[in-house]
Amino acid sequence: MPEARDPDGKAGGASTSAREPLRSLVRALFDRVDTGFDAAFGARANPWRVLGGLAWFLFWIVAATGIYVYAAFDTSASGAYASVERITADAWPLSGLARSLHRYASDAFILLTVLHLAREWAHRRYAHVQRFAWLTGVALLGFVWLSGVGGFWLVWDRLAQFSIVATTEWLDALPLFSEPLAANFDDDSRIDDRFFSLLIFLHIGIPLATLAVMWIHVQRLQRPVTQVPRILAWGTLAALAVLSLALPVTSDAPAALAVEPATLRLDWFYLAPHVVQYVWSPQALWALVAVAAVALLLLPYLSRAARAPRRPVAVVELANCNGCRRCFADCPYNAIEMVARTDGRPHPFQASVDPDLCAGCGICAGACPSSTPFRSVADLVSGIDLPQKPIGAARSTLERELARVAAPQRNGSGASPRILVVGCDESVDVVALRSADTAAMTLLCAAQLPPSFVEYALRSGADGVLVTGCREGDCVWRLGQRWVEERFAGERAPRLRGGVPRERVRIAWAGPQDGTRLTQAIDAFRDELASLPPESRATLVPPKRERRPSDAPA
Repeated sequence: MPEARDPDGKAGGASTSAREPLRSLVRALFDRVDTGFDAAFGARANPWRVLGGLAWFLFWIVAATGIYVYAAFDTSASGAYASVERITADAWPLSGLARSLHRYASDAFILLTVLHLAREWAHRRYAHVQRFAWLTGVALLGFVWLSGVGGFWLVWDRLAQFSIVATTEWLDALPLFSEPLAANFDDDSRIDDRFFSLLIFLHIGIPLATLAVMWIHVQRLQRPVTQVPRILAWGTLAALAVLSLALPVTSDAPAALAVEPATLRLDWFYLAPHVVQYVWSPQALWALVAVAAVALLLLPYLSRAARAPRRPVAVVELANCNGCRRCFADCPYNAIEMVARTDGRPHPFQASVDPDLCAGCGICAGACPSSTPFRSVADLVSGIDLPQKPIGAARSTLERELARVAAPQRNGSGASPRILVVGCDESVDVVALRSADTAAMTLLCAAQLPPSFVEYALRSGADGVLVTGCREGDCVWRLGQRWVEERFAGERAPRLRGGVPRERVRIAWAGPQDGTRLTQAIDAFRDELASLPPESRATLVPPKRERRPSDAPA
């Protein structure tokens, strides 16, 4: 009976879910939403899979519309409100639309930032190698809020009055100032041009700081998702434009500091903390913010995932490393660097692994040219490998599995096409799918599989090879799916050789809960293989374990 797994694809799922019911519930909700949006938009254009990238896109919308609106803004205390009214009335071409886009994109920006943080928490992507991204993401949430709330003040209407008074009263709850800050907002005569210059400085400076934190946030990731598919970008922009035209943003009445506003149209995305402050107290809001911040910042250090043992990191075997840089190019976490050779061999570089950044995903081993199973050595050792699941053991498992499914056919007990299913430890348990005509092996990540293993399997008697892993667009190790697809398409080294019949190779991404769908994909693939003519395998001859120097490039 296959081992139980939790929604993350890890073993022991029932007990993990019982220990973390809230996280498991949120993960299940995200999975349901992902599935629904996959059906509607396809995995490539599913916004829930690129929340971080969408946040970047929204930032640029906010920046562009903010610059456009600022060109017509009067930065004086006496003229600010009137200039915003002119902007709303299209003082510049489409300036009213730009103002509404600026507001709604800002709301969406903080909403997606929160959702992105929640999704990463639900997937337990906050400990070990993900710790840096998590901590900078938590800090980024604060910068996004500060960037947005300052924008309300520039309008200088009753909503701005409410927000700035609430903010200063909140700050006054801390014993930092000799005189209360809120006392500066009890009379309109106190508001001068110098004050608005300060507001302008804050509303330009804090977003620039936000952009700097966003840049820092992705520095330890290779190819971070800072762009979204074109169709998703245009769709998002169109949705915001339609919303802006249907419900254009307008100002409240001008600020009057001597009069307390009676009713306001709050923006709950940014101004909700003010409501909490007045329903409870400024001290209670500080306590709530402090507790939330400390909990989020300590999560990567004190949570169950943080206390779990780290995966063993990749190990470089210099005797088989020729410094080709493929592992360096493919590592999702920039954990590999190329350094000067230390063993005297005639190669300028060698790979070096940073243990603090290595996630133990195995993608580097799948990129190494010495990982080919055709090498004649009895013990296959790669130039870079994972000790918990080395490439040599993968070749042994492959040979053993193919020998097992070949036995019934040699005995004349069936002629069904034999399929090798290669899965990853983070998805469906493919080992549970083994049968008389289905061989199965699992790796740390689908991208740990060198493409030469596919050819080796077909030459060794498999009629077809199916590779699976996480749901499309949701690779646990970020780039595994992309590298597999590009290698198999011949677009990235190591490439699946042109002589391998592509009709006998299939990729079917499936998440931990998609076992039924994966089984259906295997059955459909088997039916297709059964309909292929025998000559389609004519170019495939049994492997001879071609002898090649271990340091020769593929």
